[in-house]
Amino acid sequence: MQANRFPDFFQQAPVLRIQDPLAEFLGASEQGLLEYRYEDAVKLCGHSCPTVAGAYLMVVKGLQALYGDDIPQRGDMEAAMQGQRNEGTTGVTAAVVQLLTGAAPETGFGGIGMQGRFARRNLLQFGADIKGTLLLRRKDTGQAVSVHLNSHLSPFAEEMRALLPKAVGGTATPEEHRRFGELWQARVKAFLIDLADDPQFIEIEEI
Repeated sequence: MQANRFPDFFQQAPVLRIQDPLAEFLGASEQGLLEYRYEDAVKLCGHSCPTVAGAYLMVVKGLQALYGDDIPQRGDMEAAMQGQRNEGTTGVTAAVVQLLTGAAPETGFGGIGMQGRFARRNLLQFGADIKGTLLLRRKDTGQAVSVHLNSHLSPFAEEMRALLPKAVGGTATPEEHRRFGELWQARVKAFLIDLADDPQFIEIEEI
């Protein structure tokens, strides 16, 4: 069985290109240049869903607003989540945020040497008093943006009302389960492709 046979639309999702000074320092990547795609977030979380897609988009669009034409510096930014770490899907969103920004909670990399160079620990906070779902802040300039995703603008198809209980309860037929998966990923596609550039879908406010 071939691995990583993802839906074709994954390749159409926005791509995030960043520079990670730690990757350059340790010789992992020339000039520390890295490229992240939606499928990287899927591999991290083990699934593709609106939460994973929304988290990916919030970071990509937030960093575009923060850095403009400059290359985002992974590990040189702070992130804050409005939700608590064990609240709803906050943990899933935070995992994607950490992947793309390098900002980590207390379990993150503590740095190299006495000065703790390239440290990422305690750069990701939870339960923050912020307006949006996510706050991203540049450590070099102090600039920050609040990011919020209005997922209600792209609801599941009406057909899911009947399919979801069957799929979750294990009573769906093979055909129903196949259709459930199609509709599930259709909403993910709407997030990543159809609404990705809609300012009403991803709200960004400079702080």
